[in-house]
Amino acid sequence: MSTLTNTVPAVSTWKIDPAHSVAEFKIKHMMISNVKGHFTGVSGSLSYNENDISRSSVEAAIEAATINTGDNQRDGHLKSGDFLDVEKFPALTFRSTSIENTAPGELKLRGDLTIHGVTRPVVFDVEGPTAPAKDPWGKTRVGVSATTRINRKDFGLAWNAPLEAGGILVGEEVTIMLDLQFVKD
Repeated sequence: MSTLTNTVPAVSTWKIDPAHSVAEFKIKHMMISNVKGHFTGVSGSLSYNENDISRSSVEAAIEAATINTGDNQRDGHLKSGDFLDVEKFPALTFRSTSIENTAPGELKLRGDLTIHGVTRPVVFDVEGPTAPAKDPWGKTRVGVSATTRINRKDFGLAWNAPLEAGGILVGEEVTIMLDLQFVKD
């Protein structure tokens, strides 16, 4: 009598730990320096296939109203209809379409990013995931860092003001930087 062994892929679910995760961005101001900001309302999950990372997937959401650049007046403007319009579009979302292992500890994460009700494909360069580690409460955690660049106009964020000396007040290219910690369910 022979026994057939089925190889079942090891797939696990991980949740973003919002207390240990941050979504940041930077953009040129007056064409001379970067203004940085972050969002605190980060949530999402990772379906991780240990045998084949390309079969893994990520979904994430960011509460648009949690934007913080360190200036209340600017934050109010960014929340308004000129930019994020947080009343109408309360979340920025991402859903992966593919994950590619490009080198040890380096991935290309492709997916659909939705900002201001507009969805566009983006590619994140990802460092990680880190080796799994147990926290003092027995939960297993991993971390990743991811970066991409987008043109804000592609997402309907077109507001700007011309400068007297030439140029524009707000740059078009936005760098998005994520440092995320996931906890295994």
